[in-house]
Parts: sequence; C-alpha cells; structure tokens
Amino acid sequence: MRFTAAVAALAASLPFTTAYWKGFNIGANNADGSCKTTAQWTEAFNKLKGLPQHITSVRLYASSDCNTLANAVPAAKNTGVQILVGVWAEDNNHFNAEKQALLNAISAHGKDWILAISVGSEDLYRKDTDANTLANKIYDVRGMVRSVGVQAEVGHVDTWNAWVDGANAAVIKASDFIGMDGYPYFQNAAIGNAANVFWQSVDATRNAVNKVSPGKWVWVTETGWPVSGPSSGAAVASVKNAQTFWRSVACQAFNQVHIFWYSYQDYHQSPSFGIFDKNGNAIYDLYGC
Repeated sequence: MRFTAAVAALAASLPFTTAYWKGFNIGANNADGSCKTTAQWTEAFNKLKGLPQHITSVRLYASSDCNTLANAVPAAKNTGVQILVGVWAEDNNHFNAEKQALLNAISAHGKDWILAISVGSEDLYRKDTDANTLANKIYDVRGMVRSVGVQAEVGHVDTWNAWVDGANAAVIKASDFIGMDGYPYFQNAAIGNAANVFWQSVDATRNAVNKVSPGKWVWVTETGWPVSGPSSGAAVASVKNAQTFWRSVACQAFNQVHIFWYSYQDYHQSPSFGIFDKNGNAIYDLYGC
C-alpha cells in the first residue's frame, strides 16, 4: 500500500507508546442458525489467539440475542479475551432486554472482560432513528454501567459516511469513542486502490469528529473484503482480493488504529466476508503480516 497523507496524519497524531486493539467481529450464530455455546465461543477465541497477530479482542453485536453475553463472557474470562459489547438500540423492549443482559453479565462475571460498549450499530446509516434519540440511549447506557462501577468507554458504531454527516453531531458528542465501518468494496473501489480508499474514509471520519469533539478517538469497527459474491462496480469479490486487502490494510492498521476485522465467519451471505469456513479453516492466509 502507498503511504498516503491520511495514514501519515493518523500516525503523527498518536503517541508512540500506544498499544492498539486488534480484533475480529464474531456473530453469535453457527452455520445451522443455532446459537454458539460457551464451548464454541471458547474454540473461536482460542483460534484467534493462536493467530500470529495474537488476537485477544472481539466485537459482539448484541447482548441478549442468542444469549450472547451469557454464553460468551465465561469463554472470554477463561481465554483472556476482551469484548467490545454490542447493545442493540432499536425497539425499546429489545433495548431494555439488552441492557438487562449486560447488567446480568456484569453481576455474574465482574467487569474486566469489557473492552468498551457500543450502543447501536449502523442505526444512523439505516435511518432507524435520529441522532438525538440515539445520543440519549448512549447516555442511558453509560449512566447504567457507571452506576455499577464500569468505567469502560461507551460509544456507537456506524458507517464512515454517517459520521461525516453533520446532522449526526449529537451522537459524536455523546460517544466516548467513534466506531467507524468502512468498506472500499461497497465504494466500488478496484482492489489496487482499495487501501487508499479505506484510509481516506478513516481520515474523513477523523476530520468530521475533530470538528465536533477534538481529539476523540476513531476506531475501525468493521472493514474487510468479501471472498465471494457479486462485483460492486470495479470491486471484485474473491479470495485473492480478500487476501490482498488483508495484507495491504490489516497488516498496517494493526499498528496504527484500534481495529476489528469483518468477519470471523459469515454464513449464507452474499457477498460473504468470512475468513474462516464452517469447519473452522482459514479461507486465506492470515500469516502474511
């Protein structure tokens, strides 16, 4: 990858002593639709820890759905993995169930397994809610976890183009961190230019955030390249291109930003971004950095 101005600006803004979280997004369902058991979460976490990058951070999308935290937190405690917790923010009944599942997990297992908490995921991109309503839910969850002694950062995950929309400034203000999802594939980028397009999206997000809350950290909470599926403009889904994107983006980003790759497994989807197949075998070489 060319060392773009965006990369240079990002690197220059961070202290040399910073240690970055390297993580993967992991869904709670198996290939047959069943929910992962604690044993299956343990297997997944150990597989990631066994990679040369020694992945010890994961992002989970929900708290109550599929008994995610009830099953995953014991596995995280046993393997030394920390979780970027997802709290689904839409539908008040669902939101309340999510909050209760998080409280139950804290009560049962303490707080050391919590890396951070994301209230909602791409709600602004989908236009499921407005910025002020979502901001209030972030404040709600932060107040709830602070009341039980959890000081982990509470923020939100959304697409980079949602973050650069000035109408969503209230969510930037409410968030302790900004979780950015960026996919050059969906921006129709040819693989040869995909790394540059990715870093441009990071830079655009950081610039937008700094206008509202100077110095607030932007994390990459989703990026990746599909191993199969239709083309998106000049972007071609293939194992070869997914491998190229990994080597040109992940290998550098792991040392420059908190990042959660998408995804550990991706069943029955087109395009499919999964790195491990249903048998747990890597679809492409992860040992290239």
